[in-house]
Amino acid sequence: MLDTLILSRIQFAANISFHILFPTITIALGWLLVYFKIRFDLSQHPVWMRAYRFWVKVFALTFALGVVSGITMSFQFGTNWPGFMEKVGNIAGPLLAYEILTAFFLEATMLGIMLFGFNKVPRWLHTLATLLVAVGTTLSAFWILVLNSWMQTPAGFEMRDGVAYATDWLVIIFNPSFPYRFTHMLLASALTVSFLVAGISAYRLSRGDNKKAPRLTLKTALFSAAILAPTQALVGDFHGLNTLEHQPQKVAAMEGIWHTQQGAPLVLFAIPDAQHQQNRFSVEIPKLASLILTHDLNGEVKGLNEFSGQHPPVAPVFYSFRVMVGIGILMLLVAWWSSIRLLRHGNLTPLQTKVLIGMTFSGWIATLAGWYVTEIGRQPYLVYGVLKTRDAVTTIASEQVALTLSLYLVLYLVLLVAYIKTLFWLARRAIEVEEYDLTLPGLPEQQANTASGANL
Repeated sequence: MLDTLILSRIQFAANISFHILFPTITIALGWLLVYFKIRFDLSQHPVWMRAYRFWVKVFALTFALGVVSGITMSFQFGTNWPGFMEKVGNIAGPLLAYEILTAFFLEATMLGIMLFGFNKVPRWLHTLATLLVAVGTTLSAFWILVLNSWMQTPAGFEMRDGVAYATDWLVIIFNPSFPYRFTHMLLASALTVSFLVAGISAYRLSRGDNKKAPRLTLKTALFSAAILAPTQALVGDFHGLNTLEHQPQKVAAMEGIWHTQQGAPLVLFAIPDAQHQQNRFSVEIPKLASLILTHDLNGEVKGLNEFSGQHPPVAPVFYSFRVMVGIGILMLLVAWWSSIRLLRHGNLTPLQTKVLIGMTFSGWIATLAGWYVTEIGRQPYLVYGVLKTRDAVTTIASEQVALTLSLYLVLYLVLLVAYIKTLFWLARRAIEVEEYDLTLPGLPEQQANTASGANL
C-alpha cells in the first residue's frame, strides 16, 4: 500500500507534468505570433496572416488547457500540502498573486482582441494585443519560476517561530538560481515550439499541402531551432555550475557520482545501484565530469557519500538527466541537418520530413525530463534546507488521495489525446482549404483577410 506522502507526491507530479506541457508552448508561441503579425503589417503579404491565423488557433486551444490544469494544481496546496502554505505561505502566496495580477489578467484581457479582433479593431491595436498576450505569458513564467527558484535556493527571508517571513523581496525574486532557471525555461519553450511548428508544418507538406504558409513556418521553425539548440546547451552548462554551487547533491545524483573523487569520469550510461552505492554496466569517459563541472581535469567533485540521508533518489534523477540531454542533442543534430538541406535545396527529403513529424512533441519529453531532474533532485526537501516534503503533506487518508489521483490520471489522458488529435485535425483542415494566388506584396489588408478567411 502506498502511503499518503507517496500518493500526494505522485498526484502533484501528475498535475504539474500535465500542466507544464501547455505553458511550455504558449510562452514561445505567443512571441512567434507577434513575429508573424509584424511581418504581415510590414509587408502586407497574406502568407504571414495565413500563418498567424492557423497558429493563433493552436495558441487558443493550448492556452485554455493551460488555464484549466493550472487551477486544479493550485487546489493541491490546500488539499495535499497544507504544511507548505503554513510555513512559507508568506512568500509563496504573494508570488502567486503577483502572477495573477500582472500576467493572467493581462493575457485574459488581451486574448479576446487577439482572437476575435482581426477586422474589428485597427491593425495597430490588434498587433498590440498580440504583443501584450506574449508579454503576459512571459510574465506568468517569470513569477512561477521566481517561486520555484526560491524553493530551490531560498534567500531574502527569516524564520520566526517556524514560519518564513520576507525580509527583502528583491533578494527573494532574484534569488541565486533564478536567472539561470528562467533563461533555461524560456529557451526550452522556444525549442519546444520550434519543433512543434516544424512537425505540424512537415505533416501538412507530407499530406500534399502546397501552400506557402507551411513552407514558410517550417523554415522559420528550423532556422530558429538551429540557433536555439546550441544556445540552450551553453545556458544549461551555466545552470549546472550554479546547481553545483548551491545543490551539489543534485549534481552528484545527475552524474551518478557515489563517492567524492578527483578526476571524476563522465558516466554516459549506467544502472545506478543505491544499495551498494555503485554504478553497474557503466560506460564512462575518464575525468570529463571534473572538466565540465570544475574546468579542471583533476578537479574534485563531491559524491553522494557526503550527503548521507540528505540526497535525492539517484535513479530517476540520473535517467531523467540523460533523457533531457539526449533529446537536446538530437534536436541540435536534426535542426542543423534539416536547415542545411533547406539552405542548399529549398526542400526536405522524405526521411527528414518523417523525422520532423516524429519529433513534433520532442520538446515536451525534454522539458518533462528537465523538470523531473529539478524537482526530484531537490528531495528530501520541498523548500531546500527549510521544509522537508514529509513535513508538509496532508493528513487525509491515503484512500482519498488514491481516488482523486486515479480520476486525475484518467481525465488528463483523455484531454491529452484529444489535444493532440485536435492539432492534427486543424492541420488536415488547413490542407483542405483551396489555395489562393495571393502573392502581391501590396495587397490591401482587408482583401488579404477576406481572401485567406478564418482558415488558411
